[in-house]
Amino acid sequence: MVKQTKRTGYAPWSLTREAGVESATVNGTIDVPQFIQPTLSTGFVDERGNWQGTKSNDRDFAYYSKDEEIANGGYILSPTETGTLSMVGFRDIQIAIKPSNGGNYKLEAVMSSDGSQPYYNLSPPDAAAVLVGLFPNPSTTNALNDIFTDAAQPLTADVWNIFMLMDVLRNQARLGFKITNNSGGNSTIETSYLRLV
Repeated sequence: MVKQTKRTGYAPWSLTREAGVESATVNGTIDVPQFIQPTLSTGFVDERGNWQGTKSNDRDFAYYSKDEEIANGGYILSPTETGTLSMVGFRDIQIAIKPSNGGNYKLEAVMSSDGSQPYYNLSPPDAAAVLVGLFPNPSTTNALNDIFTDAAQPLTADVWNIFMLMDVLRNQARLGFKITNNSGGNSTIETSYLRLV
């Protein structure tokens, strides 16, 4: 919203001002527009002319999913509702998992489970495939590895188990998680996510 007011003042070069008259009936004035306009500096215009705004942290955990009675050895692809998370502009992510049965769970970062949606301009992507990349590690300098796989993460039943993944999934456009129930019994699995810049 712009608030604008109009003031009138004598032009510094007017004959009225030159004569030393502070007010006169002859109009030797100019309009001096004054306005207040808020501005934001939260991004930039890229080389294509598109605005690239700076992201901010998610305010709350979102992308909530609830998958009921997953058998031992069975898995879910989360988030269930949207099928995908976008990490573009985000650096870190917190994962919250609430199982109804305590025990070990396998956690993997995968390509979005929704194969009908393109990955940028490529379609179809390999949906639900484990994400693979190269990391600066002296022992594996020229080998591709799973970006995030935890084969046996113990989870406590009926509470939110929250994990921070820092920098490993940065800017992944279509992200999902494959969570395998290895707890020894059926489990209802709730998930939610919070992205951080």
